[in-house]
Amino acid sequence: MEYYFIGIKGTGMSSLACMLKDLGNEVSGSDLEKHFFTEEGLIARNIPIYPFNPDNIHDNMNIIIGNAFLEDFPEVIAARSNPTCTCARYHEFLGTFLKQYELISIAGSHGKTTTTGLMSAMMSEKGHTGWLIGDGSGHLEKDTKYFCLESDEFRRHFLAYYPKYAIVTNVDIDHVDYFKDDDDYRHAYEEFATQVSGAMMIYGEDAEARKMKIDAKHYWYGVEEDDDLQAIHIHEDAEGMSFDVLFEKKKMGHFELPFVGRHMLLNSLACIGIGLLEGMTPEQIEKGLSTFKGVKRRFVIEKHGDNIYVDDYAHHPTEVGVTIEAARIRFPGKKLVAIFKPHRASRVLYFADDFKKQLEKADAVYLCDFTSIDDKQDGTDIDITYLQKKIPGSVVITEDEAGAAVIAKEAPAVFLFMSSKDIYKLASFVKNSQKY
Repeated sequence: MEYYFIGIKGTGMSSLACMLKDLGNEVSGSDLEKHFFTEEGLIARNIPIYPFNPDNIHDNMNIIIGNAFLEDFPEVIAARSNPTCTCARYHEFLGTFLKQYELISIAGSHGKTTTTGLMSAMMSEKGHTGWLIGDGSGHLEKDTKYFCLESDEFRRHFLAYYPKYAIVTNVDIDHVDYFKDDDDYRHAYEEFATQVSGAMMIYGEDAEARKMKIDAKHYWYGVEEDDDLQAIHIHEDAEGMSFDVLFEKKKMGHFELPFVGRHMLLNSLACIGIGLLEGMTPEQIEKGLSTFKGVKRRFVIEKHGDNIYVDDYAHHPTEVGVTIEAARIRFPGKKLVAIFKPHRASRVLYFADDFKKQLEKADAVYLCDFTSIDDKQDGTDIDITYLQKKIPGSVVITEDEAGAAVIAKEAPAVFLFMSSKDIYKLASFVKNSQKY
């Protein structure tokens, strides 16, 4: 079968394209000509990538449309106008395609990518497992039984999925350019829950999650007494963590995992719950989780001399705070320098005070302006100085060698590059400016 991707370098899109190619399909697509880290798998598979052009569309294509491209985009118009083409948005295609597998959906405003990575590592100890993760990675074989999917609530796209199991890491409002308020956001998750055929694991210490009205079988996970799945006797240090697990007050096992940060404990705990429901032993679960080596752009560490560089996808204030807190645990006594590039002006406008609170946990704060095509798509017209004025001592920098030179003066330090966009290019400039 022939598939054509409009926006093939998108994180989920590139992963899906690689998977379909691995299954023996003919795959091609279009995107911007500048380099993105997500295209590495496409290049390795010799998948053709063309510049955007309506002439790329020809008869009898199966066309998968990236969600960043609206209906007035020229290639989308050409695809929709061709009666011989079959068109589907990314999430629509996945919703149909994944019905053949035992689907495990990981949802939540943040934590999805890492938890999906953990889940796929763990389930691979149980049976042949496929996955599609928002960091640009995916895997699928012909004998796959389980499939772990990062399931995005953006514009309610996760309502295309019908999982056996689901994890909800939190119901912390995001995408404020679309969702009206906390109630609207929470109701999307309630609707998602109606499509879960087996059971859900939901973070119990999330106040908004606790407000949800859910008929599906569900369990609360966390560290409190009223959680159905509870981590107790927790020990954390710079090298990892250990804890015992109670499931409905019954001790299920002791776990030692090579991860750092309370968020990693909670993400692991949610996966443990699904593993127990699937009949995995604690030994199988621990072995599977321990094989997890991280995901792209999620607390990726690189050391150069006295400096440490961390690349992270954090773009919501909660994620920013978690990243800084994890760095405090992982690198005690080190100076933490936060470099943050936001995505979507509406998010910064809505969460400005929260971003201020979280970024001020670092020892120094540098900010980059909006540069993405969809940053001001909803009409919100602010620049980065809106946030900069709220954070005393913060500095706005350019994403070039001049900006890198300003940041480099903070050395020696732990440099935390945080963004869902391409801030890793600025990180490269900073690394190149250091002398070792």
